[in-house]
Amino acid sequence: MATTADNVNAEEGVRRRDWIHIAAVSTAGVGGASILFPLVSQMAPTADVLAASTTDVDVSSLEPGQSIKGVFRDQPLFVKRMTAEELAEMKAVDASGLRDAQTLEERLGEGNEDILVQLGVCTHLGCVPLGAGEGEDKGEFNGYFCPCHGSHYDAAGRIRKGPAPTNLAVPDFVFTNETVIRVG
Repeated sequence: MATTADNVNAEEGVRRRDWIHIAAVSTAGVGGASILFPLVSQMAPTADVLAASTTDVDVSSLEPGQSIKGVFRDQPLFVKRMTAEELAEMKAVDASGLRDAQTLEERLGEGNEDILVQLGVCTHLGCVPLGAGEGEDKGEFNGYFCPCHGSHYDAAGRIRKGPAPTNLAVPDFVFTNETVIRVG
């Protein structure tokens, strides 16, 4: 027959065993976290990668009709202040008839009236189109022309003729103030 002393010892054993299980699971959890934290944190971008992820462009000296060529993530960046005539001409184009249907307003972005920001990379094979500088061939639509394969873009960077499948890409950008654009 079991005595009351044996019952007390059995209850204490259960309590001790529960505590040992909790301590073991807690130790394993802390050990697992200490191994996972360095593995996860090493995947965070470094300072040089973060610095290259955005580009600031000063547009204070940009007159209507002028363009600036810059670099964003190792790709050419075209920033253009469109003239009133170019804006009127681009707004008059029926976007539904274009290969990659985008209106001028969609390409300019919300709250932006006349500055077009786009990557200077032809969407056919990645060439750099001409037309963002003085005296360059602007193609049949007075915009951008890729001489490698004959893609013609209008002044808003929309594909109008040639093998390119889509418009010039418009990266994410915001005006940090009235004269500086942050791309990226």
